[in-house]
Amino acid sequence: MPEAVRARAFWSGTISFGLVSIPVNLFSANQPRRVSLRMLSPEGTPLARRYYDPETGREVTRDEIVRGYEVEEDRYVVVTDAELEALAPEKSRDIDLRVFVDREAIDPMYFDRAYFLTPGGNSTKAYRLLAATMEETNRAGIATFVMRTKEYLVAILAENGILRAETLRFHDEVRPVEEIGLPDAPKVPANRVKALEKEIEKRSRASLEEEELKDSYAERLLALVERKKKEGSAVVQAPAGAEEEDEGSDVIDLMEVLKRSLQGDGPGRKSKSAAGDLEALTKAELYERAQELDLPGRSGMNKNELIRALRKSA
Repeated sequence: MPEAVRARAFWSGTISFGLVSIPVNLFSANQPRRVSLRMLSPEGTPLARRYYDPETGREVTRDEIVRGYEVEEDRYVVVTDAELEALAPEKSRDIDLRVFVDREAIDPMYFDRAYFLTPGGNSTKAYRLLAATMEETNRAGIATFVMRTKEYLVAILAENGILRAETLRFHDEVRPVEEIGLPDAPKVPANRVKALEKEIEKRSRASLEEEELKDSYAERLLALVERKKKEGSAVVQAPAGAEEEDEGSDVIDLMEVLKRSLQGDGPGRKSKSAAGDLEALTKAELYERAQELDLPGRSGMNKNELIRALRKSA
């Protein structure tokens, strides 16, 4: 397996419906943006975010921060971490598949974020059977599951023998087209309709090529960075010990993971020594530990802050 692969799903559970239970692993199908710019000091130190009271200018620490829901202008109902956790759904490892629908019945406007599902444990045969059956019948499953203390509504789709989960926006999150206030459609002369049809036909293709989806701006920015790096101009070195806000996202080769999973090899597991190392854990795993220890301010911490807080509490 290539060294770049960290074959460790960030969530694992079971697709369940009726008497069927299929263990699966979840991997993000969306990669972070290729190009991102950090905010730096003139000396090259990555800047950290700080919260302050705009009335007094006093910096507010993570432990002091509370959350509030605005009920009127400048009036808030304060909600504590404990109250939020009491409202959280019960922890579960089940993807509760409630109903199957025609794929075309799901408006793409409801799709939010894509994930790949790979077979877990010895579920390869059952996984393949479900994927094949859903593909042949052109069905999608509507399910719910809990991840990181939040319940998600998802559509389970099958393509080329692989299951994918698409988190769905809730009904009230999609704006009705009537709210946009489109004008009434005017009458268009037939010759203009014909001319437009010809222009569309001229530019039509049988399929969408990846070349059409490339990020030209990102490519130009990377070329600029590479040129300035070679020239040695405007290159600054961050002082030793400068900390960055690391969200701890796993870098994986999804195709390698899928290939191994569908061949019946389970995802690789980290050693016990690695599992005991806080740096080896994802942000979600660190947050779960912080929850168990009831660490104050945990919901607003990044990965590095969670690690420091957990070490301090040990």
